[in-house]
Amino acid sequence: MNVLAIGCHPDDLEIACYGTLARLVKEGHNVYLAHVANGNMGHAIIMPKELGEMREQEAIRAGEMIGAKKVYNVDIGDCVVGRDYWETYRRVVGIIREVQPDFIITHNPEDYMQDHVEVSKIVFEASFTASVPHMFPEFENPAAVVPIYYMDTLGGHGFVPEQYVDITEEIELKLRALECHESQIKWMLEHDKIDFVEWVRASSRYRGLQSGVQYAEGFIMCKAHSRACCKRHLP
Repeated sequence: MNVLAIGCHPDDLEIACYGTLARLVKEGHNVYLAHVANGNMGHAIIMPKELGEMREQEAIRAGEMIGAKKVYNVDIGDCVVGRDYWETYRRVVGIIREVQPDFIITHNPEDYMQDHVEVSKIVFEASFTASVPHMFPEFENPAAVVPIYYMDTLGGHGFVPEQYVDITEEIELKLRALECHESQIKWMLEHDKIDFVEWVRASSRYRGLQSGVQYAEGFIMCKAHSRACCKRHLP
């Protein structure tokens, strides 16, 4: 299978679904990653242009660590995702047509910040439009309309999983990939006194306790027409 995970910021996938993605790679599937925002506002000292470049490289290293086929950067500035909706949506359609995914993982439609909510909306719309041949003909090979899985929210707030993936064997790799985002991990630890790696470990442990394993990640399937599927996609 081809699996496409589309997050907002360069570390969002690592936080919410990298254990599942690492497991999919291990099982022989092709995993592709995309981040819509470039992360350029995620620091109070490093200037946006420099930070955006740093975070792109951090995302590439994290993707390489789990064996992803490619990491896409849609390259929209932080805090303005959705302001130029048409162009962002067009670029995401292009990625979907290139990858030809069997299913997509993205943000829950109700999340803690607007950028995440906008990405969820864009992915839902773009994943349908990617099947329409005469929309954005510059991107060839229309894609099928495929299931979408919504990944957990930060800290699990307001999110009740319907499916769980056991990531006990992948948890350490997930956390090492998260640590590739050094610009964020160090900043939060030094200035906000937040050990973000430990936070993510604790969140994965909590989902594991809910589902009877040591560590897990939780998901909800999009239930719109033609999105539900009788085949099982997540591990």
